[in-house]
Amino acid sequence: MNGKNMGVRLVLDAHTHTIVSGHAFGTIREMAQAAGEKGLSLLGVTEHGPGIPGTCEPIYFANLPVAPRRLCGVEMLYGSEVNVLNDGTISLKQFVDRLDYAIAGIHMTCYRNEGRERNTENLISCMRHEKVFFVSHPDDDHSPLDYPRLVAAAKELHVALELNNSSLLKPQFRLNCVENYKTMLPLCQKLGVPVLVSSDAHDPDDVGRFDEALALLEELRFDPSLLLNADVERFKRFIGYTK
Repeated sequence: MNGKNMGVRLVLDAHTHTIVSGHAFGTIREMAQAAGEKGLSLLGVTEHGPGIPGTCEPIYFANLPVAPRRLCGVEMLYGSEVNVLNDGTISLKQFVDRLDYAIAGIHMTCYRNEGRERNTENLISCMRHEKVFFVSHPDDDHSPLDYPRLVAAAKELHVALELNNSSLLKPQFRLNCVENYKTMLPLCQKLGVPVLVSSDAHDPDDVGRFDEALALLEELRFDPSLLLNADVERFKRFIGYTK
């Protein structure tokens, strides 16, 4: 489950949620224990930003500098999956500097679909934020995206695009997600845009679960050198993490 396929082993999971996000089912320590048991070297905990019902208040992110940096033998990083808003800004306005990184994503609980071009403009605007290094699940035609434009912007702005294993496990909720990834990923390969494979785990059992994503990458004969999960140091360099 922790991802050995295509001749590459994935050693980190950078997009996960704990009970702090309001609709997940494990504590930080339970998630870290699961990561250790699955042989991961690094775990990123990325609680939902404001706008998602039930998630934490911004003050939670203010205290991240004192969060443990090693649990159960696993290196820990802390970020947030921030929401793209219809004005092209991210939903977390305070304490963003305390994050190790941010993942920007469109969630329909706090975003109104404005059509392919405007959705893409709003997402790219958020990608310009200095803490945003990743885009979460850019795969759902409930808020369609212009993939040639998105991938080109990712290349320009030093942002990796996510292949979300959870999306592939529940395609009934993510409209046309497989077809959209089959459009996006070859464009990433063509332009050399890094891809982050994520579990988007909301339960310890799903930490490091990449099986569906790896099967799709293998089907597409995707270049494994573009996968940020394969090397902890490369991942940390990508987000400028030097601690």
